[in-house]
Amino acid sequence: MKEIVELEQSQIPSSIGKWKAYPAYKDSGVEWLGEIPEHWEVRRLKYTARLSYGDSLAADVREEGNIPVFGSNGFVGYHSRSNTLAPALIIGRKGSFGKVNYSDLPCFAIDTTFYVDARNSQADLRWLFYSLSILKLDSMSEDSAIPGLSREFAYERSLSVPPLPEQRAIATFLDRETARINTLIAKKERLIELLQEKRAALISHAVTKGLDPDVKMKDSGVEWLGEIPAHWEVRRLKFMAAFLSGGTPSKENLDYWSGDIPWVSPKDMKYEIIRDTEDHITKTAIEESSTRLVHPGAVLIVVRSGILKHTIPIGINAEPVAINQDMKAVVLKPILKAAYFASVIRGHQSILLVEWRKEGTTVESIEFELLANTSCPIPPLVEQEAIISYLARETARIDALISRIGEAIEKLKEYSAALISAAVTGKIDVRGEV
Repeated sequence: MKEIVELEQSQIPSSIGKWKAYPAYKDSGVEWLGEIPEHWEVRRLKYTARLSYGDSLAADVREEGNIPVFGSNGFVGYHSRSNTLAPALIIGRKGSFGKVNYSDLPCFAIDTTFYVDARNSQADLRWLFYSLSILKLDSMSEDSAIPGLSREFAYERSLSVPPLPEQRAIATFLDRETARINTLIAKKERLIELLQEKRAALISHAVTKGLDPDVKMKDSGVEWLGEIPAHWEVRRLKFMAAFLSGGTPSKENLDYWSGDIPWVSPKDMKYEIIRDTEDHITKTAIEESSTRLVHPGAVLIVVRSGILKHTIPIGINAEPVAINQDMKAVVLKPILKAAYFASVIRGHQSILLVEWRKEGTTVESIEFELLANTSCPIPPLVEQEAIISYLARETARIDALISRIGEAIEKLKEYSAALISAAVTGKIDVRGEV
């Protein structure tokens, strides 16, 4: 696996320096554009394209068809008719404003978007797609209540505009180069998925089979656990732990929110060890509200959150903390170590999401009775400690590889953005490259 990562790393372009510059340049008169090729023009967007408003189309009135529908975030479904020609650019106007999508088919742009097609621009639309991507349209909002893209502000943005044949050459070049980069990114993302699967399988095997490949096994009596070492026990969690609930102190009482006690909510569950949080409360808040102090070494579990559709966020608190009402703190008896129990959960996320999740509610949640009645394998303490040490060592290696690949992905994205910017602002001459 390490050799694959190193091979992938070697495929990352180092800079755009290999592409040649234009023979002659002139000052654009626009600070962020700098110099542009001598024969290019600088035009405000309103002289290059007209941003047309999309039309209202609620999800429940869409008719069956094969016409793609675009909203501010991109593709959202299909309809029976279009309101654009092909190709078309769709630009987010409300909500996730400023995002630019390209459709090579006729499509329906809904009323939270602007669109551009051949009726309102003479430019090559693929070139315009890349040019708009560097204008930072997502930072141009005048509406404080509902974030939105101001068409007037967008119209005042400057573009460096080459002749039409050159626009097409730039678009063709960027299509080819970004496709190559995106292929590399997809390969790396798949590699991360494989490493994450390997990590989960490693944890699952260690916490259910132990570290001795020759140990005698027995049926655990629990379908998702399968066979476990013959000398291990299986007990339900409610006989091995106490469960603490949380709450939110009144936001109106500022005296509750001026302390130094970390107050954990689902947004803080980003790490395996919880040391600090975004919000902090006082000792008075714990004494007078529904939240309680959780001493170090508990397993904190998110029991209500939309993220429970995909994963079960868990962590162990290294400091005394309080938790909110969307959390449970599992305080284990000495027979079961927190790091081992947390690994049991991490190694069986997909199974436990089904076992624990409460269906039929507006917010995804874990049913407490199902959590409390979970069967857990219990090795002797010395084996739990050995498993904890083994997993810390082996998962650290996998996490390091994942981190390296993640860094490589970020470098590729940065390179792609730099290449697009260089091509559409004329810093590189790609006419001979297509």
